[in-house]
Amino acid sequence: MGLSDIMAATASDVHLKKEIALVSESSSGVNIYTFQYKDKKYGEGVYRGVMAQEVPWASVKTSDGYLAVDYSKIDVDFKRIA
Repeated sequence: MGLSDIMAATASDVHLKKEIALVSESSSGVNIYTFQYKDKKYGEGVYRGVMAQEVPWASVKTSDGYLAVDYSKIDVDFKRIA
């Protein structure tokens, strides 16, 4: 993955999140969660997405040591829901 790919990936490391709740599963079997980020620099509010540790084929380690997900490689959309 090149630098532009890393920049397009979404911070999805389980260690960056709190209030994690499993809400469903995608058609391919990927778990879908709601969560909030511990640090507001990643976003404020409630989000729906995946845990990077559960989708290693779509994850990349960023320069800060956390995992980010390239959502174009999975059948789940990342979005803010509240």
